[in-house]
Amino acid sequence: MIEYKMMKAEENILKRIFFDENKNWTRFVKANGPRIRKVVLEEVKKFRLCGEQEAGFSLYSCVFCGDTKVIPHRCKSRFCSVCATGYMQEWSKKVVENMYEIAHRHIMFTVPEELWEIFLRRRDLLKDLMDISYELLNKWFREKEKLEVGMMVGLHTFGATMNFNSHVHVMVTEGGMTKDGTMKYIGFIPYEMMRVRWKNKVIEMLRKKLSSRDKKRYEKAVNKAYNDRKKGFVVNGPPNKRKCKIKDQIGYIGRYIRRPAIALRRIIAYDGKKVRFKYFDKKEKREKTETIDVMEFIARIIRHIPDRNFKTIRYYGLYSRRKKREIDKILNIKRNKIPKKQWKDKVEEGMGKNPLICKCYLQHYMAYF
Repeated sequence: MIEYKMMKAEENILKRIFFDENKNWTRFVKANGPRIRKVVLEEVKKFRLCGEQEAGFSLYSCVFCGDTKVIPHRCKSRFCSVCATGYMQEWSKKVVENMYEIAHRHIMFTVPEELWEIFLRRRDLLKDLMDISYELLNKWFREKEKLEVGMMVGLHTFGATMNFNSHVHVMVTEGGMTKDGTMKYIGFIPYEMMRVRWKNKVIEMLRKKLSSRDKKRYEKAVNKAYNDRKKGFVVNGPPNKRKCKIKDQIGYIGRYIRRPAIALRRIIAYDGKKVRFKYFDKKEKREKTETIDVMEFIARIIRHIPDRNFKTIRYYGLYSRRKKREIDKILNIKRNKIPKKQWKDKVEEGMGKNPLICKCYLQHYMAYF
């Protein structure tokens, strides 16, 4: 029986798993070095140094009493859950402020389990999933009313157990802009028809872009996914009469774009050799736990670090960078630039006190040195 030490809430359990006295990350790199992507090595290194003085720091001092405060720099890594929290909050607020005042729908596009390995090995094809989701929805609205829609597309690659489950989340305007420059609402989206088109386009893309070797390797998987008419490919969204709150949905998508594939609160125990975590089983509709070897845990979590410069959030149509300014001008919308918050402002919001106020009786603001 393995004896587990339960973690305190303030500890970063992920850092312990990777870098404690067991040197799990060092052992993992030694065993798998040539197979580890360069971006993974870089992101994990930044994560290790996050909040440590050796990675750099800012020094503040009170000019009256001489008291000093050292503020270590944060890593801003895609693998750091601490840095992700602040980033997600600012990003969500900015996105919501830049959306047009028309109803939006949150739609999810999935691919069957048989194809997950293909996208894990051919990460360049993940962008195609994002592009296809836009093309299908945009084509539907153009066929229906000759409208151009706006879409924000987010790519998620992980499931509840950190399995590589590539799927796409879309925030799409329920309608769009007509040729005369007015916004028109169209609420109905035919999910079943969209599902069939989604399946056909994804399979067509794979058969076109896979190498001859991969076509042979994955032939059975691709054919099985195509021939299964009821399972695997899913296009799912809320009922037409149920409106989604944009702020809530943007927050939901944002929680996954800059953090590890598992939230720290879900890691419930670690003993140096094994990791136990909890997850919600959607099929059985109940919470479960799983215990796995620490090397397996590391392998599962790092495969979800995106490639360098890969954008896990993309904007299309009315929300594309090329179109946005043009549409804002047509609709006479003036955007106010949202100032980026400094670390001291974020700390003050969370703790209710400015961290740069000195503890001396003068309570003077510390100066940067």
